Amino acid sequence: MAKKRRPAGEAGRKSKNTGRYSRRAASNKAGTFFLVLQAVVSLIFMCVVLLLDMLPVKYLAMVAMILLFLWCITFTSQAVRKKKGTGGKIYSLFIVCILAAGTYYIAETNNMIAMITGGNVRVDKMAVAVLADDPAETIQDAMDYNFGVQFQQGGDNIQTAVTNLQEELGTDLTVTECDSVQDQAQALMDGEVQAVIYNEAYTELMDDAVDGFSRDTRIIYEMTIETKIDLGGGNDDTLTKEPFTVYISGIDTYGEVTQTSRSDVNIIAVVNPTTHQILLITTPRDSYVPLYGPDVQQGALDKLTHAGVYGIETSMETLGNLYETDINYYVRLNFTSLIDIVDILGGIDVESEYAFSTGDESGYVMDVVEGTNHFNGEQALAFCRERHNLPEGDNQRGRNQQAVITAMLKKVISPTMLLKAGTLMNQVSKDVEMNVTQAQLNTLIRRQLGSNSKWTIESVSLEGTGGMDYCYSMPSQQLSVMYPDEAELQRIIDLTNIVEEGGTLPESEELN
Repeated sequence: MAKKRRPAGEAGRKSKNTGRYSRRAASNKAGTFFLVLQAVVSLIFMCVVLLLDMLPVKYLAMVAMILLFLWCITFTSQAVRKKKGTGGKIYSLFIVCILAAGTYYIAETNNMIAMITGGNVRVDKMAVAVLADDPAETIQDAMDYNFGVQFQQGGDNIQTAVTNLQEELGTDLTVTECDSVQDQAQALMDGEVQAVIYNEAYTELMDDAVDGFSRDTRIIYEMTIETKIDLGGGNDDTLTKEPFTVYISGIDTYGEVTQTSRSDVNIIAVVNPTTHQILLITTPRDSYVPLYGPDVQQGALDKLTHAGVYGIETSMETLGNLYETDINYYVRLNFTSLIDIVDILGGIDVESEYAFSTGDESGYVMDVVEGTNHFNGEQALAFCRERHNLPEGDNQRGRNQQAVITAMLKKVISPTMLLKAGTLMNQVSKDVEMNVTQAQLNTLIRRQLGSNSKWTIESVSLEGTGGMDYCYSMPSQQLSVMYPDEAELQRIIDLTNIVEEGGTLPESEELN
């Protein structure tokens, strides 16, 4: 019996339907894949945001709602579509790429914050130097030399350096003890010793004492000594509940931010997070003040800038004693890094008390107007460094540096800076060191974002009279110093107490 044959058209329709069902099934699988992928990436993104620990709860809820809304759009495009839902899949892929990039961006920001915080380590770079024409090329070539050392200033590091050298060379060194770093430099130049072992932070002191020391000598060996320092601090929410003081140190142009060095910029910020007041106090680098710290003779008189060569903790303790306050936190930066940071901020608006022109010392010639000036990074640095064309020289330079820091603070605490946070953190991580912990900084940022509080920032500067005097760091010759005005010093101490006790600072016109 002959088989019943199916019409050719019906077979074709079945084949087309089978193909259509197959393509629909593949499209459904692809849609499900993108739904799951977007959900997973959204979850990872949310977890990274939570780990960053900077956003207030209301912002976290907003982020979660946005992520859910974006996922719902993808779901709708796949669940109720009439055709393949290709547009929904492209949209989902785009969102996944954005979230993946955002996750990486936030994770990097978290890493950068970790890099600049928690810096409770002092780094001293020790050197062995010989005369420029000495035949020794390496420390092994000089192992039989007579080494000049001194133990009066930073003696523990010198002793550590000598011990490390003896262990490396496998022999005892012949050493001649000098009374000071200046005597060391002179002894090398006079041929009394063939090499000197010293802390590179003292190089400028040696240059000041012996003309041409750096030019006429050559370093043949260097080592780094790291010392853990305990500056106190507090718990994670200390910076949001209690008044605190931060030492802002700007090291010399050529110093590395982690290395012990003279501090050319010395500003302390007295902060009250509950009244939202900040008092910036500038102390000129030449201020003749009693030193306090672990590696100095307590109460010995010296220029403030020299305190930095004995470590950040000496500068902090010296200033804390001067203004009768506890300083537990520091921010240390190379002031040349201002160029990049200010440019990332999009420039800053700085108030100048005087109209003047910057000169050769600043490295950038420009005219500054009295009142508001919009500066890019290079201009801001020139404004900070100029002193010769100012009525009060170094004292006014200190106030100008305050003005730049004030302008930067106002720009940084603006909510619009969230868009530049990653780029800013990337630059800051290269040029800034602080001992504030990451948890403390995160809490402070979260509090500011949550309240969007307006801060009052006022500035004062210690003033005095110029003179010449002997300094602890250079006892053999008189140096140019500034004797602080005692009445002005007491006024600043009183202002510090007002901020710390929750009072209200006078207006700017009354402060200056």
